[in-house]
Amino acid sequence: MEQTQQKPQFPSEEVTLPSKGLLYPEGSPLRSGVIEMKYMTAREEDILTNQNYIENGTVIDKLLQSLIITDINYNDLLIGDKNAVLVASRILGYGAEYSFKLPHPKTGEMEVVSVDLTKAEDRYIDESIMIKGKNEFEFNLPTTKINLTFKLLTQEDEKKINNELKGLKKINKKASPELTTRLKYLIQSVNGDYEKKTIREFVDNNLLARDARALREYVRSIQPDIDLEFNIEFEDGHIQENVTIPINASFFWPDAEL
Repeated sequence: MEQTQQKPQFPSEEVTLPSKGLLYPEGSPLRSGVIEMKYMTAREEDILTNQNYIENGTVIDKLLQSLIITDINYNDLLIGDKNAVLVASRILGYGAEYSFKLPHPKTGEMEVVSVDLTKAEDRYIDESIMIKGKNEFEFNLPTTKINLTFKLLTQEDEKKINNELKGLKKINKKASPELTTRLKYLIQSVNGDYEKKTIREFVDNNLLARDARALREYVRSIQPDIDLEFNIEFEDGHIQENVTIPINASFFWPDAEL
């Protein structure tokens, strides 16, 4: 009798999503607010060193897709939830202690400092500001008083934004429309008008810089995410507050030269 080959079982952990799953549609596995991830193996280290993935900027996405066990559409992940999964993958792979170099604020000399990644706290979504319990929010522009609705961006949105920017670069190499392109995907309606043409024309011709900044700041303030700001203590006891830790090569290679 032919024996069925069993899939290897790896230890895994459940990761809580900062969105609590509330911004995903009913029926999505992400709606539960948790996803299961396996511990990193040698296979994932192969992914981290794959030069093709590194050069085309997909190495982190390939890594996370390999580690996530829950049957999800990876492109549905909200960016803040993806960041939480990224930190969890580092902890599961190499432990919670993360060391990196930081200039001392008084001497300017680079010093190696460390943080405990398990101390990074999730910033959860405020359910009361959601429109009809979905990924849509209201914002009144402070200067022009125009009413907008917007959504929080997903991995799929980021891919579309990057592809659009690449296309625009081919047309005009000096163009740098990242902010306006991102706003065109972020904004969902203008004074109740959901037409994409209306939104794009509004961003290009009528959105004041001060209103755009206010919108971006509000989005940052409500976005569910993982807080990567730490108070860093140097060897001499000096503490630098609210340092955003760098996500670089040593984040996944703690034994690499700092």
